This record gives sequence, C-alpha cells and structure tokens, in this order.
Amino acid sequence: MQNEQFLKDLHAFMQSKGFVYGPFPEIYGGVSGFYAYGPLGKLLKNKVENTVRNLLFSQGFRELECPTVLPDTVWEASGHLNTFSDKTIECSKCKSLFRIDKLIEEKTDKETSSMSDKELLSTIKKEKITCPSCKGGFKDEIKNYSLMMKTEVGLKPFSLRPETATVTYLPFKRLNDYFRKLPFAVFQIGKAYRNEISPRQHLLRMREFTQAEGQIFVDPKEKNNWPKYDKIKKEKLPLYTDKHQNGNSKYDPISLETAIEKKLIKSKAYAWCLHLAYSQFVSMGIPKENIRIRQHLENERAFYADDAWDIEIKLKSFGWTECCGVHDRTDYDLKKHQEHSKQSLEAVRENGEKYIPHILEIAFGTDRPVFALLDTFYEKKEDGEGKSIFKVPYHISPVDVAIFPLMKKDNLPDYAEQIKILLEREFIVDYDESGSIGKRYLRAAESGTPFAITIDYDSIKNKDVTIRDRDSEKQIRVKEKDLKETLQDLISGKKRI
Repeated sequence: MQNEQFLKDLHAFMQSKGFVYGPFPEIYGGVSGFYAYGPLGKLLKNKVENTVRNLLFSQGFRELECPTVLPDTVWEASGHLNTFSDKTIECSKCKSLFRIDKLIEEKTDKETSSMSDKELLSTIKKEKITCPSCKGGFKDEIKNYSLMMKTEVGLKPFSLRPETATVTYLPFKRLNDYFRKLPFAVFQIGKAYRNEISPRQHLLRMREFTQAEGQIFVDPKEKNNWPKYDKIKKEKLPLYTDKHQNGNSKYDPISLETAIEKKLIKSKAYAWCLHLAYSQFVSMGIPKENIRIRQHLENERAFYADDAWDIEIKLKSFGWTECCGVHDRTDYDLKKHQEHSKQSLEAVRENGEKYIPHILEIAFGTDRPVFALLDTFYEKKEDGEGKSIFKVPYHISPVDVAIFPLMKKDNLPDYAEQIKILLEREFIVDYDESGSIGKRYLRAAESGTPFAITIDYDSIKNKDVTIRDRDSEKQIRVKEKDLKETLQDLISGKKRI
C-alpha cells in the first residue's frame, strides 16, 4: 500500500535538490512514465551502474551494446509481439485504463501475483477500489493490453525493445566464437521501452527506462558442476519461499547449501546466480534487512522457466517491491530464434556432441535501485525548519566531497581551488563559497555528500584542511599530501572519523 505523505515529501525532495524531474517535459504538461535525471540524480545513477559493471566484470562477465530497435520478426520469435501484455481494467465513467494488479497493490497490502482474473475483479469490488482519475467504478472485465512500442523502419514494422535480454541472445554465434567455450557470461546496460497503460509509481514504472541484464550461457549437463558455487555455498540468503507466501510469513535466512539439499533451488549454477544478484543490491548500498528473495509461485512462473526468484526491496513508499528477476530460462530463447531464423544456435561439447545452451538470467533495471536508495535514505528532519538529509552510504553518494573556503577573502578561495584541482580527477567534487559555513554543511548533507573540506586561515599556513563527516559531524585535520588517500579510506569505509 502506498505511503502517500512520504511519497509527496520524497518527490518534492527529488525535484528541489536536482535528483529527478518530471513527468517530462514539464513545460509542456509532462507525460506520465517519462522522467529526467537532474545533476545529482545522474551522478547517483552513474554510481549505481558502476557497481553493476565492477561486480560483473569481477565475475568474468563482458559488456555488450546492441540496437534498441529491431524488426518485428525478432519479437515474433521471442513471443513478445503476441503475448507481452498486461491485464487492464477500464473505468466505466471516464474510460481510463489501469493495470489491475498494480491498482490493487497500491490501494491494499495484498499480493496479486497468484490471483486469477476472477480473483482480481473480486478484490476490486471487495476493497471498493475506485478510479484514481475520477473516483468512478470499473467495468467487470479484464482486457490484455500490449506493452510493445511500435515504429517503422522504411516501410517495415519494427518495435522498440521492451528489455535487453532478447538482443543479447541474437549474437550468440559471434559470442560463442569469441569466448571459445561455455560457460560464458555477458550483460548490457541500456534503454528499454514499454507502453505502460497508466504508470504512476515514479521511477519504479516508466515507459522509457534503463535495464541492466546479465545472461549466462551454460551447458545444461554442467549446471551442478559449478566450481564458483563451492565458494559461496555456506552463505545465507533471505529466501522467501512459496511455503512462506502461503500462510507462513515468518522466515529466516538459510544457506545455499541447505536450499540445494531441500531442493528449494534446482541447481548449483542457479544458486550462484541468486547469490550474485543479492550481492549486487548489497553492493549498491541497499541494507540487507530490506532485501528478500521471493520464489515465484507455480502459477506465476513462466512456462519455460525451470527456476524463478525475485529480489524484492522493502520501500517506505510502496512496501515490498520487485527490483530484479533471476530466471533459469532453459533453452527456450535460443531454440525459438534458431527455429525462426533458420540459423544453427548450437554449441559443441568436447566429444563432438551438439546441444542448445541453457540461459541463466539476472534481470533488473538501474532506475529502481536509484529510487530505492532515495526512498531508503531520505529523511525529513522534524526540527521545525523543514530541512532534509540524504544519508546514503558514502561509496554510492552522488558527490564524494564538498570544498568550502571559510571566507571569500584573504586567499582562502585560491587555496580551496588548488585543493579542488588536486581532488577532482579521482573524486566528484562540489565547490561552495556562498552563505554561512553551517548552511553549506546543511546543503551538502541534503545532497548526500559524505565529507566536507573546510579551508581556514591555518590551512594556508600549515598546508592542511579540516574534513567533516556528514553523519557523525566529527572533524579531523589532514595534511594536503595525505588528503587523497584519507578520502579514499573514508569513502570505502576503511577508516572512520
């Protein structure tokens, strides 16, 4: 259920502090589902995407960039053209369309993933949910609404990609030649498009958004011969199984080894993927206690998926929210594209045996983690002044350090500029010399900046500066020659003031 007042405050904070603007373009009235990242928002998103690259590169993934517009023959083969749709309900008064599952989740605390059409309609009536636009009632009918965004190239029908997965599968033959043997792993970070019916959840549900999807191509016979599993099998994950969702909501983290033994997870390779996805969100700065990994129910899982779990994050605004899907897609995708393209998409084992690889997928976007960070770490101070603070983890903060000359005279700005030049190649640096030092500290805290450097009269004489910690408000003096190393240690958490 939505926390309306918190959302109102959070949206105002995002707009006023330069995180997210919109719906965009605002001067023309705005279109729902389209948002622009402001200066701080883009820096935060860059930090999120850098954590994705850093983690996946460290695990042997390689990055691709493929077209966002493809002929409809591709989407027919993948199944998107005819089946990629949402269940909608129409207002009987103003004729507005809404996605019925999200409408229910916004207005109640009910999970809709396992509901049939009949149960969805019954819930609308039972909970007395009315049209958000005009407060009218709804027609007693559910219709499927295609999410594909259509266009033309020349005179031929094309569609904008609704995800990056399909375009990652298409160059399989080239990738197989490049990597020379399976398994291999690739990922993309790029734009995707969905013609959402009535998106109203800010960055969580947009018509144009950024996806980050990893695809691992594996020999199906090797799914339980996965050396990387042995390194993480003792790790405990917050697995929220189908049994927990059917009446037993209390659960404790269990080890991957136990999950394999109990057959909650079907293969060691897939268990490793779950751990990697979980680690990704932890590395972004999402608190572990706000993460759970929910198993897809039997009637929810895609027919081709051998295993499917979602990473969900508990938000102040929307409660538990799906932010990542981890799927064992088996050989469905390559088999379909082989059938429609008439091209062989097989691999060959050392004994000469041919087979179609299976695909393990980690699929998420980078907009939702950005929203999750803002939702989680934004705090409105109840001090009568209406001030806010963004206590985001230091390593993911949009701006690393702010530099403040104590006064705008006596060469203090000149020395502050020298410090800025010293740091700006390795850190994102803000410079501010306007207003009292207290107001500058507050502005930096509102931006999430973890450390503020003050240049005072002793700085010029002693070649040192004061570093102030955002959260503890403690200060230390640091020599100019030690400044870079000290900041690196403070941002990474190796040191604390």
